[in-house]
Amino acid sequence: MLFEEVIGQSEVTDTLLAMVREGKVPHALLFTGIEGCGKLPAALALASHLLCSRPDSEGRPCGHCQACHQMQRWVHPDLHFIFPVYKPKSSGSQALSDHFIKEWREQLADSLYFSLSTWFNRIGLEKKQTLISVAEAEHIIGKLSLVSSQGGHRVVIIWNADQMNEATANKLLKILEEPPQGVVFILTTSHPERMLATILSRTQRIDFPPIAEETLSEALVARNGLGHDVARQLAHIATGSYTKALEQVRGDEDQVVFFDLFALLMRLCYARKVKELYAWAEQVAQWGREKQKAFLDYAQHMVRENFIYNFGQRQLNYQTAREADFSVRFARFVNEQNVISLTDELAAAQRDIEQNVNARMVFFDLALKLIMLLLKGSR
Repeated sequence: MLFEEVIGQSEVTDTLLAMVREGKVPHALLFTGIEGCGKLPAALALASHLLCSRPDSEGRPCGHCQACHQMQRWVHPDLHFIFPVYKPKSSGSQALSDHFIKEWREQLADSLYFSLSTWFNRIGLEKKQTLISVAEAEHIIGKLSLVSSQGGHRVVIIWNADQMNEATANKLLKILEEPPQGVVFILTTSHPERMLATILSRTQRIDFPPIAEETLSEALVARNGLGHDVARQLAHIATGSYTKALEQVRGDEDQVVFFDLFALLMRLCYARKVKELYAWAEQVAQWGREKQKAFLDYAQHMVRENFIYNFGQRQLNYQTAREADFSVRFARFVNEQNVISLTDELAAAQRDIEQNVNARMVFFDLALKLIMLLLKGSR
């Protein structure tokens, strides 16, 4: 994996390559940016550069040594992964990334650009809560107490590090501050505001900007064989995320379901069909909490898009064709009278779901509030 393979982040990867070349890679890095901007591919590229046993004069991996061959399959013994998982029944009392390492490597083989929801679908997440556990922290500390397998660097990649709870983060503080010789931690997150200040202070932060539309479009043409017009349209909708663009290319099932459920919710609320809204809430309550949170994210996005739609500036809208067709009739109900309240109620529901409030109650209560807000917007 080379830095050149990371889409549209040349300034960041040039900085990282300079660190490698000069032997000044910090022992703890925090990669931040929106989902799909290239944080994980950049982390894997940095690991490939650090673990190669015969790098060239610029610090780039040779591609031929044993370490490089191992990195091509992500099985290098000095490369460790930590990512959100749940506790499988077969594993006793611990939730460890190692229990899902086969699925993780399969995902990396399929694509290095993927979302949390894609990962959750791969590991069969339903109603279980995901986390990066204290047991995970203890496990990696134990691993790093051993000597390097191949005598060089050791790299720990913590994907979506904001999913560490406070106890996990506190457990890792000391080793992040004073890791064993040659150990490099690379944490990635789309939500640094959710992380402990003590973790942030022990890492060197590197911000990844959204990928430029033109660069995204070029990547879609080159890597996915799309026509230029389609690629430009999808690149615009993706708002700087190659992951979002890929979901559109593949017809992501969750996005289709989210649109259908959002459109149904709005129609039922406008018609004040309380009985049907209760059935709607029961349906969504059957999902796992991660999928429920993702839906509420999507609903907030749709509120924003429909509000902007009213201004007639289509270049400011980031919608699929189905979403745009829906906005033709619906957008007028989202306006200055209710847009802030709509967003606030959706965000409040999301917080309730995160705090394990009864999902049926959360979604039915949300629906009743939306009835009043849509009525307010229609006046």
